[in-house]
Amino acid sequence: MFFKNKTVFITGGSRGIGKAIALRLAAEGAQIVIAAKSVEENPKLGGTIYSVAKEVAEAGGEALPVQCDIRFEDQVENAVAKTIEVFGGIDILINNASAISLTTIEKTEPKRFDLMHDINVRGTFFVSKACIPHLKKGSNPHILNLSPPVNLQPKWFGAHLAYTLSKYNMSMIAIGLAEELRKDKIAANTLWPKTTIATAAVQNLLGGDTLIQMSRKPEIVADAAYYILSRPAETCTGNFFIDEAVLAEEGITDLSKYSIVPGGKLYTDLFL
Repeated sequence: MFFKNKTVFITGGSRGIGKAIALRLAAEGAQIVIAAKSVEENPKLGGTIYSVAKEVAEAGGEALPVQCDIRFEDQVENAVAKTIEVFGGIDILINNASAISLTTIEKTEPKRFDLMHDINVRGTFFVSKACIPHLKKGSNPHILNLSPPVNLQPKWFGAHLAYTLSKYNMSMIAIGLAEELRKDKIAANTLWPKTTIATAAVQNLLGGDTLIQMSRKPEIVADAAYYILSRPAETCTGNFFIDEAVLAEEGITDLSKYSIVPGGKLYTDLFL
């Protein structure tokens, strides 16, 4: 198995896409660090670092659940230190943790603006910084940010500027990392779904059950991540990947198994 004994540090891995990636790589024998805030289950969100750790072990991987709010450097440093103590290194970083508020400028409160930028931008930046020294020693090291291609069409700025700024910054961080770390042969890329994904965020913040029925399962993003992270870090870097396109490159074009409603209408995700 390609990921056997490789250490994968995942932020926000207690549910949704982060959890799906954790389980996909665990099935390949990876050592998964679930760095997230949730230690008690919220009925509206589901999942904790401990419940995912149990599933990781059941899937065939090793798990290290670490409570970590990536807004705080001391918690990030502690999570990375525990990772090194338990697993001895870091081979892959998945910057998945993210906050969302799809509000116009007039309806965006300062605390919501700050939350999105503290987690999506600042958190991604400083988690990456903390992991870089260890990724330099890693095996085929990759950084993968769950963020969209930078699309400058005005509609993505007019509808929810604060969120757009934060997610595009995550993508620009990936491009900056790719260039800065090219000499170290550390890959940095982004991954974004073609359609909406059936997650708690879609359920609670976007379109509820209606949009869930027009979405795909998180496993499609997890499978795409698996293929990206399997590629040579030295050459596979600086890309804005879309899940569908990644799978197509691997010869996988029948995506029906990923749909919540097989054969149903799908809803294209934001920024595409």
